[in-house]
Amino acid sequence: MLFTPLTIGNLKLKNRIVMSPMCMYSCTAEDGKVMNWHKTHYSSRAVGQVGLIIVEASAVTEQGRISTKDLGIWSNDHIAGLTELVGLIHEQQGKIGIQLAHAGRKSEVKGPIIAPSAIAFNEQHRTPQEMSVDQIEQTIQSFKAAAVRASEAGFDVIEIHAAHGYLINEFLSPLSNLRTDQYGGDRDQRYYFLERIITAIRECWQGPLFTRISAAEYDQEGSTLEDLTYYAGRMKQQGVDLIDCSSGGVVPASIEVFPGYQVQYAEHIRKQVRIATGAVGIITDAHQANEILKLNQADLVFLGRELLRDPYWARGAAKQLNISIAAPEPYNRAWFS
Repeated sequence: MLFTPLTIGNLKLKNRIVMSPMCMYSCTAEDGKVMNWHKTHYSSRAVGQVGLIIVEASAVTEQGRISTKDLGIWSNDHIAGLTELVGLIHEQQGKIGIQLAHAGRKSEVKGPIIAPSAIAFNEQHRTPQEMSVDQIEQTIQSFKAAAVRASEAGFDVIEIHAAHGYLINEFLSPLSNLRTDQYGGDRDQRYYFLERIITAIRECWQGPLFTRISAAEYDQEGSTLEDLTYYAGRMKQQGVDLIDCSSGGVVPASIEVFPGYQVQYAEHIRKQVRIATGAVGIITDAHQANEILKLNQADLVFLGRELLRDPYWARGAAKQLNISIAAPEPYNRAWFS
């Protein structure tokens, strides 16, 4: 299963292995532009035969970065570098997506930070400004403009970052959204911000659209798995193709982690909503990844730290599973030795 092709919308992936978006904090000029590091980092995973590579959280506004070293997609000045990065992946017959993000109250940049409500993440973080309706509107349009730039750069997939306690997740959660207008209140009103972002992106983007969610908030007063399952159903109706199921990050929490600890969320949402899902979270072994797919717990397997440790993980996985996969032409003499 791990090396079975998968078609999502108009996109065909050669296998079910996805490089999960992971911030590199490597924009040394602090302008959000692609650096040589990004070109080497991402293209090496394409050489290693990862089917889909998702570029790290890329800020839709300069003020919405997690840090000043984040990649950006808030300006047309970013398109050239992103286009070059896409070309490097396509040269290796890989596919590439980009995660569109806004850090919200977890931003560490200088100047004012914004969130649905004026509640700090913890004592070490600054208290954000509660967003005005005009700021909300501007942010929605920033996501749309970023999607236009992603299309111009040639990306195959867009992923909306609605997880890990960043801005969209802050709107979805009752722990961080205490608004009393149309963007806060019951879960439908808390969903309204994301609803409008999806609608705006779908006006200019025809390719596969993923959304990363935090399916558990590890707090009794937070959103439940059933709430996120409900949101997944709403997203499906709006044209989202896959739910990337992570967890945590909305509030400080102690999380018990173990191999595959988040797979249950991908399985639950896949079965209840009948939408494609991605499983992520301490997936390290080929047999483990293959079993997730064989058991129909998810449609794609997202690997994070394991692909940092080994860019050629796919080759080793194929050997473990006794499957032959094509080698990059220059590596033929060594690939199967």
